[in-house]
Amino acid sequence: MKAFTPSILAVMVCSTFISAPSEASSHREAPNISRFPTLDSTDFYTFNSYEQGRGDYVTLIANYIPLQDAYGGPNYFAMDPDATYSIHIDNDGDAIEDITFAFNFESMLPNDNQGVQLTVGPEGNQRTVSVPLKNVGGVSAGNDAAVNFSESYSMTMISGPQRTGTATTLNNTTTNSSVFSKPLDYVGDKTFGSMTEYKAYADQFVYQVAIPNCEGMARVFVGQRKDPFVVNLGKTFDLVNYVPVEGDSSPGAGDGEGFPGGITQSADNDDLADKNVTSIAVEVPKACIVGDGNQVIGSWTTASLPQARVLNPNAKFANNAVNGGALTQVSRLGNPLVNELVIGIKDKDTFSTSHPKNDGQFLDYVSHPSLPELLNILFKDAVNTTLGANLETLAPTNFPRTDLITAFLTGFAGVNQQATVTPSEMLRLNTAIAATAQTDQSAFGVAGNDLAGFPNGRRPGDDVVDIALRVVMGRLCHPIPVAGTDTDLELCSPEDANVGTVPFTDGAPVNALMMDATFPYLATPLAGSK
Repeated sequence: MKAFTPSILAVMVCSTFISAPSEASSHREAPNISRFPTLDSTDFYTFNSYEQGRGDYVTLIANYIPLQDAYGGPNYFAMDPDATYSIHIDNDGDAIEDITFAFNFESMLPNDNQGVQLTVGPEGNQRTVSVPLKNVGGVSAGNDAAVNFSESYSMTMISGPQRTGTATTLNNTTTNSSVFSKPLDYVGDKTFGSMTEYKAYADQFVYQVAIPNCEGMARVFVGQRKDPFVVNLGKTFDLVNYVPVEGDSSPGAGDGEGFPGGITQSADNDDLADKNVTSIAVEVPKACIVGDGNQVIGSWTTASLPQARVLNPNAKFANNAVNGGALTQVSRLGNPLVNELVIGIKDKDTFSTSHPKNDGQFLDYVSHPSLPELLNILFKDAVNTTLGANLETLAPTNFPRTDLITAFLTGFAGVNQQATVTPSEMLRLNTAIAATAQTDQSAFGVAGNDLAGFPNGRRPGDDVVDIALRVVMGRLCHPIPVAGTDTDLELCSPEDANVGTVPFTDGAPVNALMMDATFPYLATPLAGSK
C-alpha cells in the first residue's frame, strides 16, 4: 500500500460532499429559507486567489438570492435592508468564528426617498408624480444620473465571536468613507449599452478596504453576477429523471460508447444557464486571516434577521416594518450540497440556524446517509437489467460511513485539517497550497491532480456535483489515482461499493474558463434585455 501523503489525503476530502446532483449548491434548500429568497445563500467559495500577482490573497464569495431571471423587473433583486449578511472564518479549529465580515444594506431613492418625479398634465391641472422604474434613462460608468434606486452597504470586521467580539467599521479607501455602493442590476442593453459597458460600470464598485492590523489592503465587491453553478436541476428533482452515468466513452467524446442510455455532457443540461445571483466577494491577505493556526482556515456564510418584525399597515418605501430583538440566523452555507441532500427534511431548518460547533447533532445523516439508498431504489433494477447483472445493492455497505464522517466533520491532517480538530461542517482551505492558474485548473480539483481545488476549498469552476455523486456512491472504497498511481486510501474496501468506479454525472459540465480570471472572478451577469 502507498504511504499517505498530503496529496493523497486531499483526495479523501472529496467525501465531504455526500450528495448527488442538486438544485444548485444551496438554492431553496430548506423549507423556511425558501420563504426568504433575499436571505438564501446559494453558493459559497473559498480559494487561494489565482489572479496574476495575487498569490498572497484568499478570496471568499457568498452568493445570495437564487434563480434570478435577468428580466425580473421592475424591482429586480435588492438585498434585505433589515438583514445582516456575514462571512465567517475559523482559523484555530474550535468551530467558532475568529473573524467575521458583516454586511448591512440600505436602499434609497433620490429626492429624500421620493424618487424621480415628473410633472404630468396641462397647465392648470398638473401633478408631480413619482415614476415606477428603477432608472429613467441610460446608465454608464461615471454617469448614473438616471438611476432611480440605489443600494449602499456598510462592512464591519468582528474579531472574535460575532455576537461578543470587537467590531470595527471598515472604510473604502476610494472615498475614505464607511459607505460602499452596489451597482444597479443588469436591467438590459438599452439601459447600459452592452455587456462590455455594463462590466465597465460594475467594475467601479470594486473597492480597496483597509483591514485593522493588516499591512495589505483587502478588496470587496457586492453586486449581480452570472450564476456560476451548473446543474441538471429539473430532472434531478424529478426522481433523477435521467441515467446519471456518462454515456460516452469519455466526457464530450460524442461516441455513445459509455453506459447504455447514460447522459452525455452538454450545456443544454444546465438549468441555471439563464440565471443570475447576487455576490458578496471579499479578497483578503492570507497573513491577516490565518491567525496562529496551521494556515488552514474554515469558513462559512450566514444571513440573520432581528427576531421580531412588526409590519407597518401603512407601509412606505423607507418604513414598511419595525424590527427588533436579537439577531437570529436563518441561513447558513459552508460546503456545497449539504442541506439539500444530506440533511433530512425535518432538520433542514435546524441546520440553517445552527452553528458549526453544534454539528454533532447531524452525525447520523453522515454515518448512515439516505441518498445512496434512494439511488439504489431508483436504479438498481434498471442497472441489473441493462448489464445482465445481479447486484444486491448499488449503495455502499460500509456502516458507519467512517470515510464520510472523517471528511465531513474533521478534515485530514496535512491537507485541510486545522491545528485543533473540532467536528464541524465548514469549507476548509489550506492557504499554504499555491493557487493554480485559471487555464491549468481541473474541474475535478484534487481528484483531477489539482491540489488547489475542491475539496481543498472550492473555486467557481470546480465540478462539485460530479465529484460528490461519485464519492457518495463509493469511489473512495476503490483505489484512487494519485499522481498517476492507484492508491488504496484504506477508508473502505472495493467490496463495500459495487458501483464505486462508475463515472456518475448529471451531464452539466463546468470549468474555470467559464469564469473571469480576475477579482471578483464570477462572470458579468446576463442582461434583462438585449
